[in-house]
Amino acid sequence: MGHRQQAGGYSAPRIVRVLPTLMIVGGLVFDYFTPPRFTAVPFFAAAPLIAAPFSSWIATLLTGIAATLSVLGLRYYNETVSEVTSFTELFTVLTVAGLALLINRLVRLSRERLASARVIAEAAQRAVLPAPAARIAGLHIAARYEAAQADAFIGGDLFAVQDTPFGVRLVVGDVRGKGLEAVETVAVILGAFREAAEQEGSLEGVAARLERALAREGTRRDELDAVEGFTTAVLAEIPHGEGVLRVVNRGHPEPLVLYADGDVDILEPTQAALPLGMGELGAWPDRSDAHPLPPGATLLLYTDGLSEARDASGVFYDPGERLAGRLFPGPEELLDVLVDDVRRHTRGGATDDMALLAVSRPTEGQPDRRRIVPVVRALAGSERRSK
Repeated sequence: MGHRQQAGGYSAPRIVRVLPTLMIVGGLVFDYFTPPRFTAVPFFAAAPLIAAPFSSWIATLLTGIAATLSVLGLRYYNETVSEVTSFTELFTVLTVAGLALLINRLVRLSRERLASARVIAEAAQRAVLPAPAARIAGLHIAARYEAAQADAFIGGDLFAVQDTPFGVRLVVGDVRGKGLEAVETVAVILGAFREAAEQEGSLEGVAARLERALAREGTRRDELDAVEGFTTAVLAEIPHGEGVLRVVNRGHPEPLVLYADGDVDILEPTQAALPLGMGELGAWPDRSDAHPLPPGATLLLYTDGLSEARDASGVFYDPGERLAGRLFPGPEELLDVLVDDVRRHTRGGATDDMALLAVSRPTEGQPDRRRIVPVVRALAGSERRSK
């Protein structure tokens, strides 16, 4: 990776770009130093084929012309231009050069379609999963969607932040499945969340509205999806002007709170609950749990693409352990470090998408635009914040 995209194409490594020239030069050298019964035609035929996927149409054409003139020039030099094999070799190189031009054209058309698909995918992601504002109701916010597959933009992970009369409300979730059906479910959940967050007086009421929205969506699916479709989710609420956090967890990985002294709390629910969309298996009221969120603390919500990321030995990534004792200037820096750390842990071999949402309550007098400082380890032996 690391090679820039060109207009409608791919910028190949330098060795690939010069390889067609090396093949032609190698063919000339081979023909010069070997007896006439040996032929260098494979070198000349390979040159335009190598150029076709990585070079422009003009460069491929010039490579084909150079290969053809090389064969013709060698036959004149060896005084074998009138032999039947010479015509066969020349025809072979001409045919391969023409095929290379066709391949070049097809590859470029495919890349143009792929580039167009990327633009559409990016636009669709921004429409379905817009990035929240960096500042909402005095809170500092950062969000990140990391796709497991290169050039993938849309999946079944979701996040949203909404400023409401009841406080800032958040959701992070993971829809079972992949593809367009998962994206449709994401759109349903986010639409229901934005409406319910403004209208429901409690976080439990928001969860109930999401459950009903998924139940309605399930009636449109085929029988298997209607039975097996579900979404794990965490709903959170930060009331205006209060150092408290309320959480409803529906079968989702536990959020973390990172304190200003480097301590980390794992917000385990007091009562386990099934994921959204599984209401037919059991009905009981949601119970929100209250936790402190003092100034300088950061709430981290994430999907299982983070907690189930494995290293080469199959060891899961433990965000609580990896983040303990570290201090971050703000939520954006936290997510930067977290994403880089997961990539190192998996060596770039992540198998699931990862949605991250970090929300910080700034300390008194802290400016909106924070000065970037290094991420550091907190001093050992810091006392855990009292609750």
